[in-house]
Amino acid sequence: MRRKRYRGTHPRTFGEKYKELAAQHYASEVEKVIARGQTPAGSHRSICVNEILGVLNPAPGETALDATLGFGGHTQALLQRLRPGGRLFAIDIDATELARTEARLRGQGFAEDVLVIRNLNFAGIAQLLPEAGGGFDCVLADLGVSSMQLDNPTRGFSYKNDGPLDLRLNQARGAPACALLQAITEVELAKLLTVNADEPHAALIAQQIKQAVAPITTTRQLANVVSAALKRFPEITEHKKTLARTFQALRIAVNDEFAVLDRFLDLLPWCMKPGARAAILTFHSGEERRVEAAFQRSLASGMYASIADDALRPSPEEQRSNPRSTSARLRWAIRSTRPGTAG
Repeated sequence: MRRKRYRGTHPRTFGEKYKELAAQHYASEVEKVIARGQTPAGSHRSICVNEILGVLNPAPGETALDATLGFGGHTQALLQRLRPGGRLFAIDIDATELARTEARLRGQGFAEDVLVIRNLNFAGIAQLLPEAGGGFDCVLADLGVSSMQLDNPTRGFSYKNDGPLDLRLNQARGAPACALLQAITEVELAKLLTVNADEPHAALIAQQIKQAVAPITTTRQLANVVSAALKRFPEITEHKKTLARTFQALRIAVNDEFAVLDRFLDLLPWCMKPGARAAILTFHSGEERRVEAAFQRSLASGMYASIADDALRPSPEEQRSNPRSTSARLRWAIRSTRPGTAG
């Protein structure tokens, strides 16, 4: 295999990390990356796997749903518990990563009779019910973006790598973030940064973005504009957090993530069998608030028999091993024994 040429002794950019991107040929090198507490390029380290399995308690013969397939780590763990006789539905809106994950899982022997994969937004889970026998015994949703999306500069999800300012989970639909920045007003942008990411310097960031001399079309351009604005105020010290929140807010807006999540949470109890279990992994306060509120509403209405009193956290060991797990919160709900129908 011919490697991509790069300067120096170690690869730095995403495309240069040829060993990490071909894990099947360089397993030992990939293990070294993981041992350093890093995520190998082109992959994703699943979070709270043991906690999720404990909450969902999947059993042989049951029907499960992984509403956010991603790299497939949670799916693989669930499948091991569903055998023999069980079946898992896995969906994802990101057609690019879904195709890669499906090829890998099919290559591991997970055929259509045990693993059904669909390119579908989880707001459309009711579409799966006829094929799933009317409902699911356990449902998992791992919200947010995966490491494959964050680390690949062509997707434009991170300020750390230069690339097109896109941020769409499905690049075949909607407009990219660069188009949003040109169309939105300064007041609207400041509100977006506040609502979507709790950004304390929203007004300043919005002003500088809208006053930029040239249209902002790349991740590096956006990061430079935001950084330049912050440097004018020595009292503002958490530049990286503001950059991360800015990109988060734009990503949520471009993909309409809150509206999609609200729709999923409304449909969820109607798609669960009596006594079924659901687990949702969130990564920021906007998601967390919505999940907690929706679970409380469905508990009060009698749709759920019980819900988590507090969110579960990754263990200290996992947080040290995988720093990207630090912000994760896991909430669960158990469906009441009253049957329902999707509507």
